[in-house]
Formats: sequence, structure tokens, C-alpha cells
Amino acid sequence: QVQLVESGGGLVQAGGSLRLSCAASGRIWSYYGMGWFRLAPGKEREFVAATRWSGGSTDYADSVKGRFTISRDNAKNTVHLQMNSLKPEDTAVYYCASDRLGEWDNRRSPNQYNYWGQGTQVTVSS
Repeated sequence: QVQLVESGGGLVQAGGSLRLSCAASGRIWSYYGMGWFRLAPGKEREFVAATRWSGGSTDYADSVKGRFTISRDNAKNTVHLQMNSLKPEDTAVYYCASDRLGEWDNRRSPNQYNYWGQGTQVTVSS
């Protein structure tokens, strides 16, 4: 079992930055995949970024590429999402998720992930 707790959300003006964190506890293996997704009102859950605890692999949605950066702190079992140049359309609840099978090919599908955090609200004002 893996527990995930997000933090770092808030209200920011367009062009600003936020750093989300996802603290993981429980049984975590290096091949696990970690992803960030977001859910905005009236929209489907959307893939944002993914990485692996073992490192070396990252992936980003086109809508955030060049603005967001996913990173890991293995010593603290924490995954971060640095969000720069935020836009109003980035407003959503952001969730981190863990994939215990580590199937990288399916990293963009929410169905691939077994464990989810409770989410953290990000609001970007124009």
C-alpha cells in the first residue's frame, strides 16, 4: 500500500509560479511510476507529467512542456512539480498518482495508476 499527500497549491497571478509536492509513504519500489494529473471543472482528468523513482525518464503534456518540471527527491520519497509561467487555463485540482507496475508506455493513462493523493487546488487569476 502507498499513501500520497500533495501540498503546495494556492492562488497565483498569471505568469507566476508554484511548486507542488507529493510525499509518498508505504511500500515504494524504484520502478514505480509517478504521475501528476489535473482536473478542471467540466473537463476530464488530464495528464500533466510523469517520472520514475529510478530516474532518467520524464514526460510532459504538450500544454505544460517548457513551463513545468517534474523532479524527485528519493531520500525524502517526494515528487515535485515546479510550475512556472502559469496561465488561467492551468487552474485545476492537481493530483499525484503512483503506478506500482511501472509500465512506462501507459504513463499518460490515469487507469495505469493504482494510488492517488487527495489533490491540491491551483488557481491562476488573470
